[in-house]
Amino acid sequence: MANWDTLSAWLTLKNQEIHQLHRSARLLFLFILGALLAGVAELPFGGWLQIPLLSGVWYLLSLDKDSPLKRHLLPGVLFGLGYFTLGLWWIYITLHDVGGMNAVLSCAAVFLLAGFLALFFAGACLAIPLFKRAPQTGLLLAACWTLIEYLRGTIFTGFPWMGLAEAQVHGPFAPLAPYLGGLGCTFFVIWLSWLALSLRNHGKRSAALIVCLLGFSQLLNLWTFTKPTGEPLSVELLQGNFAQSLVFKPEGMLRQIEFYKNAMIQSHTDLVVAPETALPWPEPNLPTGTLEALQDFSTTHQSFLLFGVIGRHFNPADGREFSNRALGLSPNNPPYRYDKSHLVPFGEFIPPGFRWFVEAFSVPLSDFARGRTDQPFFLINRNTQVPLYAAITICYEDVFGGELASRLRDSSEPANLLINITNLAWFGASQAPAQQLRLSQLRSLETGLPSIRATNTGITAALGADGKVLGQLPQFTQGILSAQVQAYSGKTPYVLWGNIPILTISCLVLILGIIRQKRFK
Repeated sequence: MANWDTLSAWLTLKNQEIHQLHRSARLLFLFILGALLAGVAELPFGGWLQIPLLSGVWYLLSLDKDSPLKRHLLPGVLFGLGYFTLGLWWIYITLHDVGGMNAVLSCAAVFLLAGFLALFFAGACLAIPLFKRAPQTGLLLAACWTLIEYLRGTIFTGFPWMGLAEAQVHGPFAPLAPYLGGLGCTFFVIWLSWLALSLRNHGKRSAALIVCLLGFSQLLNLWTFTKPTGEPLSVELLQGNFAQSLVFKPEGMLRQIEFYKNAMIQSHTDLVVAPETALPWPEPNLPTGTLEALQDFSTTHQSFLLFGVIGRHFNPADGREFSNRALGLSPNNPPYRYDKSHLVPFGEFIPPGFRWFVEAFSVPLSDFARGRTDQPFFLINRNTQVPLYAAITICYEDVFGGELASRLRDSSEPANLLINITNLAWFGASQAPAQQLRLSQLRSLETGLPSIRATNTGITAALGADGKVLGQLPQFTQGILSAQVQAYSGKTPYVLWGNIPILTISCLVLILGIIRQKRFK
């Protein structure tokens, strides 16, 4: 009997060890799947490849669905950690390669940010064990994920970078963007990926739903809400390809100012756009004659110029003196000024209590004043053409689709074109420029308006109202992109209603799911 008890105890111990080994392997696989999910976004069919990878994540998370809820937090965090560590690795380049921060501290910063963002993914994944008995677990998971992604883009000024919707510009749910925005694309990606997993248990019903969802999405392509207006604009987008380190030296600043000034006054197009901080000097203190020469060119050649400078004005409310500004010069209008409203934490403003972190850099970071959210659009009123209005965003602002939609909705001026100016020299040879290009494509899809992007090191590009790339310059080259851009007029449902419809749908699904969940207990 004693021998049998000993054998039984040994077998129990071995089973526990095997189970723990299996769990450790699953945790590793979740981290790898997260990294793969971030990586496939860079591929031409990344939006389609998201679906089987997410199905694999749901499968691994479902294996422990009967375990206590607290055991589900770590798997979700590891999945998110793999996703954001790879997707945001360009932050290391910013901190270490450009900023001169210690390598260990730079790595720690990336992992800490990835870990923080992974908590949002982990929170959304808790829908699997919470609604394990509900017949529509996938729909509830999609609702939870959408609501938590909205929170990720809102709290602490928001950081919605690397959302699943970015890859959908090359995926099956791109047609949903004009109706429900990026969050709507995310909702349907999550739902479809769960249905793909459930094919093994509910084959016919899940297959029918998958066909309906894909068919419904493609059917939405039949309707458009914006239409061409006026004659196409001839546009030149300037890419100077100046290393970020040059901007911190007076001789580098002067060389950059001279290049962009000369490139603008040699243009023969309707509109010339130069990048963020193309003239990296406070506007009133630019080298003598710079703005005068540009204004004379604009007036003489009936050309419109838009470029980045440092704005200078004292804000008594917060004591800040400078702003990140887009300056527009026109032949018939007073100078146009747009001051960046949604600033980058640490890069453009210093959160309270983090001065020590900024001091670890060897470069002078900024503490800019915020621009108003109701600033007017840039008027392009060619003499013989329909007046056009361009909505301006500077760099990071292009990430926030809801904010852009709100500006277009609330403005008394009809936006016909989106212009983003940015400086991606901070991110070196990383995936950040391609990520931001996809974000610009998503903004065009959501608004039904063409976009043009002028960047310092790339990717400078012109996009159609359907989000497709009309032309682009190679990265890390100095050049000028010439394009014909057709302006559009009108407003999509997403511009009219923003995120309210998809958030309402998600809340209703969640409420009904909670009610139905009680019936299955």
